[in-house]
Amino acid sequence: MNLNRYLSEKVEVINRGLKELLPREDDYPQTLHRAMHYSLFAGGKRIRPVLVLAASEAVGADPAAALNCACAFECIHTYSLIHDDLPAIDNDDLRRGRPTCHRAFGEAAAILAGDALLTVAFDMIARTETRNRGAIVKVIQELAKAAGSTGMIGGQMVDIESEDSDIPFPVLEYIHIHKTGELILAAIRCGAILGGASKKELGALSRFGKSIGLAFQIADDILDVEGSSDEMGKNTGGDEKKGKATYPSLIGLDESRKRASELVEMALGSLADFDGKADPLRAIARYIIARRK
Repeated sequence: MNLNRYLSEKVEVINRGLKELLPREDDYPQTLHRAMHYSLFAGGKRIRPVLVLAASEAVGADPAAALNCACAFECIHTYSLIHDDLPAIDNDDLRRGRPTCHRAFGEAAAILAGDALLTVAFDMIARTETRNRGAIVKVIQELAKAAGSTGMIGGQMVDIESEDSDIPFPVLEYIHIHKTGELILAAIRCGAILGGASKKELGALSRFGKSIGLAFQIADDILDVEGSSDEMGKNTGGDEKKGKATYPSLIGLDESRKRASELVEMALGSLADFDGKADPLRAIARYIIARRK
């Protein structure tokens, strides 16, 4: 399949959905809404919302029913980036090739824009038109858990606490699984749940999600060492400067590449019982370790 075309088509659908679901930039208070739009439409890859739609397709459903949920995942991801970039955490000046939200709008507006994106995400899911309200409740629960203190935020906290420290490998794995992997896993599970996945299908897709979630963060670690600022759209080499624990710093680049490749193969194996409708998921898994940004 042509992954670039698939991603382009899905990103267009997701962007339209976001614009329909969000308050407009000129809605009062304008500064807040401009900051939200500024960060959301800065040209991200939209991997998480695409995974929601692709997982729904993989179980034979119309992905349109999962669009609100897909948009919610992008809002959660973007809010996390806005807050990660703040001076109190990573203190980054560039994101996706342009000034970070707090550089463009000030720290207070950036904090509130992140808060607003987090909040509106759950409104988006709740507004999904479906007779299966039980699935909506389940999806809200999945996303809340993946984004909260036992998921993404918990991983971020341990990441901050581990800076400039020699940590054991299990702690590094905890950081990566929770800071990045949990939200990717939840995106796939939510798409499958909204698509009416069977218990067997949901189990297989969950194994897929766990593998690619960790592979994605390992690939990010590698790119922070090998990638260029022009390719990444942000400053590279920041992990080492901040004393962050990463796969390359603990096990080296070669072993990191090997581990990421092994995880992708495990992910592909999890889809053995799925037909061609899961080809987008297969292509995305391979893309994760081949990407340059």
